[in-house]
Amino acid sequence: MMRNKERAFASKFKNIPFSPAKWPFFYGWIIIFAGIAGILMSIPGQTIGVAVFTEHLIAALDMGRINLSMAYMAGTVLSGFCIPFAGRMYDRYGVRPVAVTAGILMGMTLIYLSKIAEISAYASGLSGLVDGSVIVFVLITGGFFSLRFFGQGVLTMVSRNMVMKWFEKRRGFANAILGITISFGFSFSPQAIDMVIQNISWQGAWQLLGLVSVGFALFAFIFYRDNPGRYGLLPDGKKVEKKTDKNPNLPLLKEYTLKDAKATYSFWIFNLALALQALYITAFTFHVISIFHVSGYDHRSAITIFLPASVVAVSFHFAGSWLSDYLKLKYFLLLQVGGMIISMVALLFLDMSPYMRWVLIVGNGLMSGMFGILSAVTWPRFFGVKHLGAISGYAMGWMVIASAVGPFMFSLSYRHTGRYDIATVVCILIALTLFILGFRADNVNRPEAGS
Repeated sequence: MMRNKERAFASKFKNIPFSPAKWPFFYGWIIIFAGIAGILMSIPGQTIGVAVFTEHLIAALDMGRINLSMAYMAGTVLSGFCIPFAGRMYDRYGVRPVAVTAGILMGMTLIYLSKIAEISAYASGLSGLVDGSVIVFVLITGGFFSLRFFGQGVLTMVSRNMVMKWFEKRRGFANAILGITISFGFSFSPQAIDMVIQNISWQGAWQLLGLVSVGFALFAFIFYRDNPGRYGLLPDGKKVEKKTDKNPNLPLLKEYTLKDAKATYSFWIFNLALALQALYITAFTFHVISIFHVSGYDHRSAITIFLPASVVAVSFHFAGSWLSDYLKLKYFLLLQVGGMIISMVALLFLDMSPYMRWVLIVGNGLMSGMFGILSAVTWPRFFGVKHLGAISGYAMGWMVIASAVGPFMFSLSYRHTGRYDIATVVCILIALTLFILGFRADNVNRPEAGS
């Protein structure tokens, strides 16, 4: 009964303020633009967006780097456990209510974080029983939880899933467009945010981003739409071709539930590979200045690594997304894990040769380009779209939790050895294991068509 009421409510508002079916061209192209906007809006909740504020938070809150890393880890782990719930809400209520809610609450979180120093001082003054450092830790952890949950988790998940639902045969092509703009947007964001901080302070930068996030909620209400079938439309804007064994994107044999997906070998290989990259790249980004400093490089050498890496990532992502419409996804998995291994080995020997910096850039670009393909295309191709929110939300939860562990794991390595080598070697061993196991990670839904 409750589910029928939800469907009736959704149907009542599905064509407000306009119907996608009446758009002069296929509305999926608008969906790509809207999805790009949503994922870019998640930047304040991504590590690449948070890292710009790290030094300011340490100074303003009088926290040590280890304590801030622990707060970031705690908030991110908590958000990781909650994201599967958000995926189920996405399947239940649709993309618009979830995206609008996430935009508003992320905006409020950013404004809260801009006042975290004042709030912490006020809360510490009220309590004479609890140590002030504990109060600061709890308050910043709560801010990180909300920021990571609504930004890195919910907005990224629903925006990417929305685009994947509107395309089927041309899913790889749509993902290529998504990846190009997002890669450049993410790579430029640290410099852009830093410029805003230099002009209006770090508090002002977070307040501005908070207002933009609330404005995005209105944008999502206007332009976000669920799968095209609800509006009498078809994926790709036309009827899908008759099923053949040459196109792995054509209708699947079975719509998998989350329970079904978790029972497959391929789900775990892909999921663990994506989670490992989230762990490694988050740790690398969070500590990038320190990592380069240990190897004898200056601040600028660390910050400027992201733009050339994004150029490499875009190149691999564009070519790979197009090819993913025709090739098995396990080949892209092997490239992704291979890119991680290249990057990690270069990180180990970064201080031995200036050329290692460029090897690191290539490795980061390769794994990032493949990550953009696998995180978007794998779940709908392997398991269908009916339970896409639950499946992708569960996988996203693993990635978010891994991204929380990464910075803390690498900070422990630095604390005890003065370098990041131990944590890097552990990651290399895991990556090598996944690379070997990846050769058997085939599409469980359509084995005769490849994956």
